[in-house]
Amino acid sequence: MSTFARHAGRVALGTTALGTATLAYAAGIERRRWTLRQATLPVLAEGSRPLRVLHISDLHMLPGQRSKQRWVAALDELDPDLVVNTGDNLAHRQAVPAVLRALGPLLNRPGVFVFGSNDYYAPRPKNPARYLFPSHKRIHGVPLPWRDLRAALLERGWHDLTHVRRLLTIDGQTVAVAGVDDPHLRRDRYPDIAGRPDPSAALRLGVTHSPEPRVLDGFAGDGYDLVLAGHTHGGQLRLPGYGAIVTNCELDRTRARGASRWGAHMWLHVSAGLGTSPYAPVRFACPPEASLLTLVPRPTRETEAPSTVTRAQFGAGAGFG
Repeated sequence: MSTFARHAGRVALGTTALGTATLAYAAGIERRRWTLRQATLPVLAEGSRPLRVLHISDLHMLPGQRSKQRWVAALDELDPDLVVNTGDNLAHRQAVPAVLRALGPLLNRPGVFVFGSNDYYAPRPKNPARYLFPSHKRIHGVPLPWRDLRAALLERGWHDLTHVRRLLTIDGQTVAVAGVDDPHLRRDRYPDIAGRPDPSAALRLGVTHSPEPRVLDGFAGDGYDLVLAGHTHGGQLRLPGYGAIVTNCELDRTRARGASRWGAHMWLHVSAGLGTSPYAPVRFACPPEASLLTLVPRPTRETEAPSTVTRAQFGAGAGFG
């Protein structure tokens, strides 16, 4: 065997070993490395008291995912003023009790929600190339019991914001909230909620599952201060120095997770979420997360300065299950 052939063989063997190790890490460790993202966003009206908002998204819950359920339930220790759930809670027809166990004590707090595609339909195996070459054609699995989940959340006092506008009192302050059904399924009907929210509210909050620009433009045009969304999984697979490979929607890659400005005055926060499809159970350079957002008054003269963002392990950490 020539020297070149031996060298090529070693390179191929090393590449295979590295790929195997990366896949093992992405599937066996990182997708269970529960992480808390924290950010401070200047979105409240002048003179308002800070509000703490817990943003949960994309649980994609399976009945046996016990460590995820324990970790999410422990987020109640953060003492949020408001919980916002931006959908894709389910990944199995029998997962509603598991989702309710996870949300557990958080259901005693003020909460709002909208649903995503994987609340309505179970995931199905897909060719990964579909994410690189997006199509408007949707592949749906079996229907999921989203109505049972909705009934349970409503019974505990949470508000369904699907094509609804509401005024809530959160920690003694008025919060104007509105939401749309999942734009990824093209179920959004923004005209149903169009119009400027109450100008006297301390916060004007929009909620959507998929952060499609057409919906974000609607909220921004109506004068909302902040929109919360999920769906992107932060890219799920990120390349160091490059970021998210795809967002699975029309949102640009640079906004796949975390806080950014949308237009002149509105902020957008996209959660990278806490789950994956059971048919693609990997994450790389993008651990599963929930977000604690501390909302503070806008400065007297708004600037383009970024929010303050930190990420940290919380509670049970990288448990398995």
